[in-house]
Amino acid sequence: MKTIKYLFLVILYCLAISLHAKKPQTAVMAFEAVEHDFGTFTEENSILRHVFYFTNAGTKPLVIHNAATTCGCTVPQWTRTLIPPGKRDSIVVTYNGYGKAAGYFRKQIKITSNAEAVTLTIRGNMK
Repeated sequence: MKTIKYLFLVILYCLAISLHAKKPQTAVMAFEAVEHDFGTFTEENSILRHVFYFTNAGTKPLVIHNAATTCGCTVPQWTRTLIPPGKRDSIVVTYNGYGKAAGYFRKQIKITSNAEAVTLTIRGNMK
């Protein structure tokens, strides 16, 4: 019975230590929003821009490697330098609907970095 009691205490001790273990040190992209709706617009006013703001909520500097889009009509711009922990930054996405067919659209921008990948989405309806 004593053996079981000691084994239980050892397991409890190990569990307590693992709960207090330090978080892994990483970069984290915490976006204010990952989607934006441009609403309805006309082809004459079809060059649209939105700024996606984020903060590096991690403990290591963040570096954005790429921002890949699903269409050439969508162009992302981002910082090419290290973003320190706690710093706020942005990704600017420009959509050019000129010459495109009227109607609803939904475009995605996949952000790859030394943090977890994030997908941003823009959408709208061109008359």
